[in-house]
Amino acid sequence: MSVTVGTPVSSVMTNKRRVGALKSLGVLTVGDALTYYPFRVTDPVPLRSIREARIGEPMAFAAEVRAVRVSSSGARGNGRLEVVVDDSAFAASRRQPGAMARLVFFSHKKQYLDWMSGRLRQGTCVVVAGAPGVFNDQLQFTHPEVLTVGVHPTSRYRFVREENQPLDVRNASLGAPTSPRPDVESPEEGLARVCRPRPVYHASSRISSDHIHDSILDMLRLLAGSGDSAASTPDGAASNADGTGPNGSLTDAAANIPLSGLARAIPDILPERIRADKDLMHRAEAFLNIHDPVSTKEFHRAIATLRYEEAFVCQTALLQARAHAGHASAEPCPDVTLRNAMIASLPFNLTGGQREVIDSIAADMSRDHPMQRLLQGEVGSGKTVVALAAMLQAVGSGHQAVLVAPTQVLAEQHHRTITAMVDRMAERAVPDSEGRPLSAPPVILLTGGMKLAARRRALATAAGGEPCIVVATHAAFSKTFQAPNLALAVIDEQHRFGVEQRESLRGKALSGKAPHLLIMTATPIPRTAAMTWFGDLDISWLTELPGGRKPIRTFVVPEADGHLMGSMFAHIRQRIDAGERAYVVCARIDDSDESGEGDVLDEAMATESAQSARNGAVPSPRPLHTVVQIADRLAKLPQFQGVRFATLTGRDDDATKQRVMEGFASGETPILVATTVIEVGVDVPQASCIVVFDADRFGLSQLHQLRGRVGRGGTPSWSFLVSQAEPGSLGEQRLAVIRDTTDGSTIAEEDLRLRGAGDVLGDAQSGGKSSLKLLRVVKDAELIVDARERAEALLAEDPELAGEVELAGAVLDFTRGNETYLTSS
Repeated sequence: MSVTVGTPVSSVMTNKRRVGALKSLGVLTVGDALTYYPFRVTDPVPLRSIREARIGEPMAFAAEVRAVRVSSSGARGNGRLEVVVDDSAFAASRRQPGAMARLVFFSHKKQYLDWMSGRLRQGTCVVVAGAPGVFNDQLQFTHPEVLTVGVHPTSRYRFVREENQPLDVRNASLGAPTSPRPDVESPEEGLARVCRPRPVYHASSRISSDHIHDSILDMLRLLAGSGDSAASTPDGAASNADGTGPNGSLTDAAANIPLSGLARAIPDILPERIRADKDLMHRAEAFLNIHDPVSTKEFHRAIATLRYEEAFVCQTALLQARAHAGHASAEPCPDVTLRNAMIASLPFNLTGGQREVIDSIAADMSRDHPMQRLLQGEVGSGKTVVALAAMLQAVGSGHQAVLVAPTQVLAEQHHRTITAMVDRMAERAVPDSEGRPLSAPPVILLTGGMKLAARRRALATAAGGEPCIVVATHAAFSKTFQAPNLALAVIDEQHRFGVEQRESLRGKALSGKAPHLLIMTATPIPRTAAMTWFGDLDISWLTELPGGRKPIRTFVVPEADGHLMGSMFAHIRQRIDAGERAYVVCARIDDSDESGEGDVLDEAMATESAQSARNGAVPSPRPLHTVVQIADRLAKLPQFQGVRFATLTGRDDDATKQRVMEGFASGETPILVATTVIEVGVDVPQASCIVVFDADRFGLSQLHQLRGRVGRGGTPSWSFLVSQAEPGSLGEQRLAVIRDTTDGSTIAEEDLRLRGAGDVLGDAQSGGKSSLKLLRVVKDAELIVDARERAEALLAEDPELAGEVELAGAVLDFTRGNETYLTSS
């Protein structure tokens, strides 16, 4: 079977339990395994003789097997393999007296014990690595790593007795092969292998870091086409294809992976001259030195290589996209009459930031090539007014504009807001020089949940080419939607749409010209991250909040503090009695919802301790609170007697969502218990309190978004972050950031610093599945600038990358948002 980076893991591994465990980590293909990077590497294992052993500290030594015994005990037939080894020859090389130690292996599978005892027969030379312990006042290594050596010195020692029990060597050879193949040819080779630094991976309760490492090494071996695993196994006890013995224990699959074969399976992406200038490894060599490092120095050099590769691919894709957009033509939209009339009719004054952005957009849209602008603004900073100004400029110039929202609720809200603003403009506008009143342009709603007749009317109006504003959901990307006079597309919360969806809007206009593009997001983006992700766009920032909005007070509430929790609920009841509203947010819907909604961090990311950082293990995750559970719990509290609750989750259909939100806005159900479905596009001015349970398990950017759901009515507002984070934990540090600042850019910078590189605009920001796995957009700003400069020089010589086929493929995958672009070949 030919193995490539696209081969499913299930096709190369026979251990289905291991396949399922890797799948839970997001590892579905061989390429996924290669880019499941370790978060650290261990120090090299020191060489020590048995007499130099230090309890609990890893060590390695060479020895000779003196005796073997297999025994079973207990009703369940649990087996025990005990091997006595003597390190006299190795100890002499270190000028130490020889000594003996016991290697102990446990298993309920006789097949495994027979296979292992067949490898470790009396007289066999072995290399052992592990941490020694003490049992019955004797030195013991439990489940150490053992390599057999292809030399057989003559035994000069008698068998050792334990507790007057004879060690029956004959039993050790039952079922063993007559001539097992050694793992290494010499003790020196074996010691060099076991002493090498080991990568440590984020693991889970289903799979350990060692087993992840073993599986990845075996996939590298298969990619390189090196044949069978190093250690042979007896008939009926064959090694699994994932490099494990009969019970899943390691058989050391890291057997001399040939770099030449690996390089053919994993071709390089970076241009050769750039790799040479930066002293970077070949891509295949980098993968090998990350997952099977010779030294910590080579490990870090390999990480640096693939980190630079990510930066270079990213910047090349963005520069190429910007160049392609610059060559396109667009409809100039110079008329600002409608725009100015709308601004004059507003019941408030624009902020300085809004005026500046509106002027920049006006200048862009008056040109004959398409505007490409990203508008990043705090929650409630007035992005809708800026978007409407741009759309009225397009409509006033005789063209159509479309605003695309990610949800029906948000689209309907935009439609109501824009319709009201346009109607107010028409009422208050001054007649033109000929005395004609200013007419309001049509504002059309188009969603997938509309009734058929209304949907057909909306589609017909847009297809007629009449200057209008269309507010739509994903329906705008369908083939049935036609806007032949389209000049402007506004994308709200752009990260919820794919690149190909956005590109589909380019083909709507009959003229074939590209529409101007305005992308809006309230997701906090660090400025360095914006440079990384949106290097193809001009970027505008709205940092001022409109007048009348008061800062939101944020409190971190330990869930174990019953007094503080009671005070919080009493405060919320006071606000409800004052005619205000409250949100309560949970990560999960009910007990059947295992993953949760929104940006939920795994337990290791939220609470990683020093111990888990050392061994790569992840503690058993505590269950997240659910909407069903919390709604029932709150309804029984005396503080909320007589108060009606409503629930809202991602499972509810659009009609239910609309009904629930209407009841919440009217005060019929003043407390809404919901998932993060309320994160975007919910605008209830009376809402003054929000409670987020398991706040230590949410991303900071999402907590900031949720906090922005309150404080929209000019009244004092409160955000309560209910946490189970341990004192001094990473979760506590993260919540301190959101408590102490309301600046979205600062929060996003800290989120990246505390959590790693991750996709700052993705639905899952924890880093497990992100477009950038190694690149740290905050710490690696200088590296990104260097990659951008070199990418500019390359594209100046070869704009279409005709001479760099592998790089062109990686750029294409990156542009499409394909998270596996790093393993594209």
